[in-house]
Amino acid sequence: MDFTLGEELEAVRDLARQIFTDRATQARIKDAEGSERGYDEGLWAELGETGLLGVALPESAGGAGLGAAGLAVLLEEQGRTVAPVPVWPAVVAALTLASHGEDVPAAFADGTSRPTVALEEFAPADPAAPRCAAVRDGGNWVLTGTKAAVPTPFGASHVLVSAVSPEGPGLFLLEASAAGVAWERAETTGRDAAGHLTLDGAPARALPDGALATALRLARVSLAAVQVGVAEGALRMAADYLSGREQFGRPLATFQAAQHQLADCYIEIDALRVCLWHALSLVDAGEDAETAVLVAKWWSDEGGLNVVHRVQHLHGGIGVDVDYPVHRHFLWGKQISGTLGGASSDLELLGAAL
Repeated sequence: MDFTLGEELEAVRDLARQIFTDRATQARIKDAEGSERGYDEGLWAELGETGLLGVALPESAGGAGLGAAGLAVLLEEQGRTVAPVPVWPAVVAALTLASHGEDVPAAFADGTSRPTVALEEFAPADPAAPRCAAVRDGGNWVLTGTKAAVPTPFGASHVLVSAVSPEGPGLFLLEASAAGVAWERAETTGRDAAGHLTLDGAPARALPDGALATALRLARVSLAAVQVGVAEGALRMAADYLSGREQFGRPLATFQAAQHQLADCYIEIDALRVCLWHALSLVDAGEDAETAVLVAKWWSDEGGLNVVHRVQHLHGGIGVDVDYPVHRHFLWGKQISGTLGGASSDLELLGAAL
C-alpha cells in the first residue's frame, strides 16, 4: 500500500501541525484542564475558523469532503501535542449523521456548536450491545439508563447515544439539555472533563439502521489516530531528552540499552500507522473494514501503551513527575488504551469477527 498523503491531506497536516504546535503550550494545556468545560475553547474556535473541524464532513455539510482519512490526519497532529480539544467525539458524531443522510448543521463544521457521543457504559460489555433502553412513546422514542464517561459533554448541544430497543441496538440523537437528562462531572485518566449521563425518559430520535456500527467504526479509527500522534510525540520527547542528558561523559542516547528501547518504540509506531491506514483505506472505500478496524484499535491499545510506558521509563525519575510534559502523553496513551474496551476486549471481538 502507498501511505503517502495526497496534496489535500498534506495541507491539512501542515496547517494542523502549525496551529497545535503554536497553541498547545504547557501553560494553555494546564489552564484548559482546570477550566469548567475541560478544554481549550480558544483553540477549538481557531480550529473551526480555519476549517479543520470540517475536513472530514461532506461539502453538503460545509466540510471539505476528506472523510475519515482527513479526520485521522487532524487527530494525529492533535495527539502529538496532547491538545485538550474534543475533536474526535464531535467529528465522529457529525460524520456519523452525514454518513446516514441526516442533516448536519453548518455550526458543527465551524465549531460554533458541537455534538458528542455516549457509547460506553459501566458494565463490562461490548459497546455494540448497550444496556441503555429505548422505548417508543407515541411516534417518538424515550431513553432510560446510564452512559459512562461521555467525552467532553459540557457545552455540547447534542449527544449520540447507543441504546437497545425492541428492534435491537441502535443510535439515538438527543439534546444534551433535554428533559430527563442529568449529568455528573467525572475527570478521566487523560484529565478530560467527562460526564456520566443518566437518562430518565429522555426524548430522542432514532437514527437509521447501521448508524451505531458506523459510529463505533469511526470512533475506533479516530482513537487509533490520536494514539499514533501521542506515541510519536512521546518518542520525540524521549529522543530529545536522551540526546541532551549526559552520564559517564556521554549522552544517554549513545547507550545501547536506551537505543534498543527507542528502536522498539519506533517499530511499534510504524506498526500502529500501517494498521491505522489499512483500516482507513477500507473505511473510505466503503468496503468491509470490521476486522481491520479492530486490529488498528487493538494495536493502538497494546502498542501505543507500550510506547508511552517505555518513554516514561527512559525519562528516569523525572518521567513520573505529573507536571513534566511527557506525563500527559502517558496519561493520554493510558486513557485511549481503555476506551471502548481495552486490548483484551478488542481481541475477543476480533476473534469473534474472524
